[in-house]
Amino acid sequence: MKSIVVFNNKGGVGKTTLLCNLASYLALREGKKILIIDTDPQCNATAYMFPYPEIEEIYSSNKNTIYEIVKPLQRGKGFKEGTLPIIRSPYFGVDVIVGDPQLSLSEDFLSKDWLDGKSGDFRGLQTTLLFKDLLSKLKEYDYVFFDVGPSLGALNRAVLASCDFFIVPMSSDIFSLQALENISKSLKEWKSQLTRGLDDYKTKEGEGFVIDSQEVNWNLKFGGYITQQYTAKTVDGKKQPVNAYEKIIKKIPNTVKKNLLTINPTEILKPLIGEIPNLHSLVPLSQNSSVPIFNLKSEHGVVGAHFNKVKEYEKTLSELSSNLLKNLIELS
Repeated sequence: MKSIVVFNNKGGVGKTTLLCNLASYLALREGKKILIIDTDPQCNATAYMFPYPEIEEIYSSNKNTIYEIVKPLQRGKGFKEGTLPIIRSPYFGVDVIVGDPQLSLSEDFLSKDWLDGKSGDFRGLQTTLLFKDLLSKLKEYDYVFFDVGPSLGALNRAVLASCDFFIVPMSSDIFSLQALENISKSLKEWKSQLTRGLDDYKTKEGEGFVIDSQEVNWNLKFGGYITQQYTAKTVDGKKQPVNAYEKIIKKIPNTVKKNLLTINPTEILKPLIGEIPNLHSLVPLSQNSSVPIFNLKSEHGVVGAHFNKVKEYEKTLSELSSNLLKNLIELS
């Protein structure tokens, strides 16, 4: 099993739409066993993958969300035991641990215990690595994807500290470029602090911090980036960004090389794993139907030229998923 965070601390880059469709493509077209964990308190992935009546039913019980994973730690009872709150998305073909707005209340708790954890305190490390424990219980999956909010806060830090890979969706604007420097600085600092805490724990206890019989280390690697949300034109039969977007897009490779490729122990051959132009009305059609974009049909409101757009998007996902999986193998 490999765990992947789709992350950018700039909002509005199409992160959740990409994650849900990529994960669904791997499940429905490639036959992979997929779990999506919604750790964004805004719950956008959850709202996308379930029809509203099902969402209403999920939250009326208030016991089947990601918050059930955090609650035992907040109460001093350690990692969650027993059945995990996993449910099935009816049209995306994936399993889901749904989001919960209450998760935003855990930021202070996670921040406080991070301070203790980076000093080698057991409780602090346990809290910081709660998602590492969760992942140890999900070995039956091929890939576990985390949807996270656009921040560099304590909640996202806990997710990133526990995962194998992260990929970065980029909108074609100057703010996405500037966000990469923030990501790089934060990840390098967090890795240094957590590694020091784990080393201090090992010195005090005479053994490493262990989850599922494995000593814990920081393992996060950069798996690649995707350019999105640009307007395309056709030149000599090939689509490419219009000039206003192309100027920004041309700056992305060097910015990625400077800030993100240095995170990995070895350089990946294809850091750019996909390019997705503006999908316009296909996104709201997909959201309103709770159906992945590549499975949209006439009953979902698709008409005319939109059918070709749906086919083009599926081809794009095929190439993107292939490039991503090659990178993950290369880095493993």
